[in-house]
Amino acid sequence: MAQNGTTENGEAEGGPPPAPAPAPALPQPLKVQEVRHTKIFIDNEWRASSRGRTFPTFNPATGVRICDIQEADKEDVDKAVEAAKLAQQRGSPWRRMDASGRGRLLHRLADLMERDRLLLATLETLDTGKPFLQSFFIDLEGSIKTLRYYAGWTDKIHGQSLPVGECVVLCVFTNHQTDRTLKYCITLKLTDRWTTWNFPLLMFTWKIAPALSCGNTVVIKPAEQTPLTALHVGSLIKEADFPPGVVNIVPGFGSTAGAAISSHKDIDKVAFTGSTEVGQLIKEAAAKSNLKRVTLELGGKNPCIVFADCDLQMAVEETQKGAFYNQGQCCTAASRVFVEESIHDEFVRRSVENAKKVVIGDPLDPRTSHGPQIDQKQFDKVMDLIESGKKEGARLEYGGEAVAEKSLFIKPTVFSGVKDHMRIAKEEIFGPVQCIFSFKSQQEVVDRANSSQYGLVSAVFTQSMDRALSVSAALETGTVWINCYNALHAQTPFGGYKMSGNGRELGEYALAEYSEVKTVTIKLRETI
Repeated sequence: MAQNGTTENGEAEGGPPPAPAPAPALPQPLKVQEVRHTKIFIDNEWRASSRGRTFPTFNPATGVRICDIQEADKEDVDKAVEAAKLAQQRGSPWRRMDASGRGRLLHRLADLMERDRLLLATLETLDTGKPFLQSFFIDLEGSIKTLRYYAGWTDKIHGQSLPVGECVVLCVFTNHQTDRTLKYCITLKLTDRWTTWNFPLLMFTWKIAPALSCGNTVVIKPAEQTPLTALHVGSLIKEADFPPGVVNIVPGFGSTAGAAISSHKDIDKVAFTGSTEVGQLIKEAAAKSNLKRVTLELGGKNPCIVFADCDLQMAVEETQKGAFYNQGQCCTAASRVFVEESIHDEFVRRSVENAKKVVIGDPLDPRTSHGPQIDQKQFDKVMDLIESGKKEGARLEYGGEAVAEKSLFIKPTVFSGVKDHMRIAKEEIFGPVQCIFSFKSQQEVVDRANSSQYGLVSAVFTQSMDRALSVSAALETGTVWINCYNALHAQTPFGGYKMSGNGRELGEYALAEYSEVKTVTIKLRETI
């Protein structure tokens, strides 16, 4: 008999072992009868469009219109910029607030997002079509952690002093008022954020958290396809007691509100996540206006290299998570999978088996793991690229078709025998399509992986750490994952090489994008 009152095999004395604890219940989406926040958010107030225009937002899973949103135009952007400028003037509450106060506000906003987590996840799923559990556990968790991470940075942003001969050089993070430089040691400037539709809430927090941590004010334009969660967070920003004008939200279209932001002479910084084509337009407009600073997180055609010594089943599962996650609508999508020749056929066989297990259905059903594409335009683009793959000679192993007529659902699709010259090998698909290539040597696959115009992320699957490190050093991408995929954290910088953009988001590196460094050199008087 064991000393704790159980038998040697673990049974309770005098009876059978206790029943295992029940598994925790999965969170369930809320029933949203009416969307509360549909107006423009400026100066902590809800406003109608200056021109009286609205635009609809739709549920991509059903095609049903959710609600109409007030459409911001140039006049509304001007009002938002003016509110942001006033919020950072000398003597304003935001300007007087000490660094730890900004941290408390960011923590308070994170607390309110925790409180409204079910509602925000439901709105995110209604607006994007992504599975509810992904919204709840991944997007909300990542957004809240990002706010808390940068809340911790607010009072730790500082410069340094460098003794140089008879002088001391002070390198400080500075605002534009020279008489307050050493007191504040931060940049106070107006920044703009421009978010994409595939991760609207996550991109919202990625943009505002480092900007606010550094003491900036913000004008943010959510994507016109998915504005709901950004507008709800606007109400939480007001509830958290951020001073009026610190965060302003202008839902609208890229050609109007977005263009006004890019060319506005009173905006000092633009951060954009989206297509490479739009990123180029933003950078051109920024250069022609006031040469504002621009950071861009753009497209990707991301290589995954699977060596023969890898854990094969793990590599199959991770690369398919990368290819099919969020219906493939990710700039980080694992759309080029290079597999060493000796394991290629087995990798393809297991990939097809794995793809068949994906659960397609209502995104609000917690059992669903695969939802629709965002809209008809994106659906048509993906189907066109699938057809091009078949015509150019790639082998369609699985999928490649819509789930039902007049729906935006596309079956997870697996191609093998893909060649580097094919459209599906070169163009960003932004849909649930996995392209499998074969390779013979390490040098060959590195050269082919780097041949893309993009350079966002990549992955290496191998049990050799020497190979993992040498290949990751040779890959021309901003992020390399080894034996994993989509491992993103608030602490780690994220951004791309080449046509995938410039600058970094997340981590300490992002703070540099929202601050200026000023050098102050002081000649010291001779003393005994």
